[in-house]
Amino acid sequence: MEYTKLGNSDLTSSRIGLGTWAIGGFGWGGTDEAKSIKAIHRAFDEGINLVDTAPIYGFGLSEEICGKAIQQYGKRDQIIIADKAGVEWGEHGLYWCNASKQRIIAECEDSLRRLQTDYIDLYQLHYPEANLPVETAAEAFAQLLQEGKIRAIGVSNFSIEQIEAWRQVAPLHSSQNRLNVLQSEWLPSFEYCGNQGIGTLTWGTLAQGLLTGKFDESSTFPEDDLRHMYPLFTGEYFPQYLKAVHDLKQLAHSKGKNVAQLAVRWVLDQPGVSVALWGARDEYQLDDISGVMDWNLSKEDMNEIDRILKKAIHDPFVDPSLAPPTKKELQEMGYLE
Repeated sequence: MEYTKLGNSDLTSSRIGLGTWAIGGFGWGGTDEAKSIKAIHRAFDEGINLVDTAPIYGFGLSEEICGKAIQQYGKRDQIIIADKAGVEWGEHGLYWCNASKQRIIAECEDSLRRLQTDYIDLYQLHYPEANLPVETAAEAFAQLLQEGKIRAIGVSNFSIEQIEAWRQVAPLHSSQNRLNVLQSEWLPSFEYCGNQGIGTLTWGTLAQGLLTGKFDESSTFPEDDLRHMYPLFTGEYFPQYLKAVHDLKQLAHSKGKNVAQLAVRWVLDQPGVSVALWGARDEYQLDDISGVMDWNLSKEDMNEIDRILKKAIHDPFVDPSLAPPTKKELQEMGYLE
C-alpha cells in the first residue's frame, strides 16, 4: 500500500480509502451488515487505513456499521474516519442540504454516537448549500476543530471559488470531488488543491462499478438501485461508456492488469490526487487492490487512454448539479410542507 500526508494535517492516509456509500444500502438495493463488516476488516488487512462515510448513506446505517467494524477490529488510533455533515433528511427517503451551524454541530454529536468514537479524524461538509455563504459552515467546522471533536477539516463537491471563500474563515485540510477516467471535469480542482497544499479524495473512482468491467448492454438494475436511472447506465450513454470500458480493458490486459486496476491507477497518477476512494460492501470486491500499487502509467499510456475515450464517447454525460435540493426547493416542489 502507498501512503501520503493529507494536505497540511497530521493525518497520514493510505492512497486508497474505503468508500462506504453502498454499505448504507439506500440507493444500492439494501445491505448486509455481516458482509459489510467483513469487507471493512479486509480493507484494514490490505493496508487501507481511511474509511469514508456520511450520515446520509443509509440515514445513519453506514456510520453504525463502520462504528461496529472499527470497534471489533480495534486499533482505533491507526484508523482515519472521514465523515461528513450538511445533509438533513425526513420521511419517505427525502433529503436536502442543510449547512447551517446548528445542523452541523448537532450532526457531529449524532455521528460520534453512531461511530462509537469521541473524535472524527476528517470532518467534511458534504455539499455547499445553495444561497448560504460557505463561511457559515466554515465557522462551525472551526469550532469543532478547536473543541477537539475533529482532527482535520474537509469539504466535498466544492468549486475552487468556494474553497477560497472557506479558507478565509477556517483551515482546510482536504477537498473531495468526483474523479474517474470517464468523468474528469473536476480535474482542475484537484490540480488547484495540489498547488495549494490541500489534500484531496476522489469519490466515484470506479464510476459506480462501471469501471469494474462486469457489465454489458444486457445489464439491468432494480428500481431501488440508483444506477436504474443514472445516465451512465441508461439510454444512449450506456453503449458509449461500455465501449470505452471495453477498450480500456484491452489496454489493461496488455499491461497484465484488469480495467479496475488501470482506472484507479489513472486516478492516483493525476496531479493533486492524494487518496482514491474504492467502494466495497463485500470483501471479494477488494481482491484487486494490491494490483493498483507500485506502478505508474506512462505518458504514452495516458495519451492512449485519451484516444480511447475520444473515440468511444461522442456525447459525454455531465451532471448539471451534484448537490441535493434545499429544503425550500423541496417545499416549492410540493414534497415538503
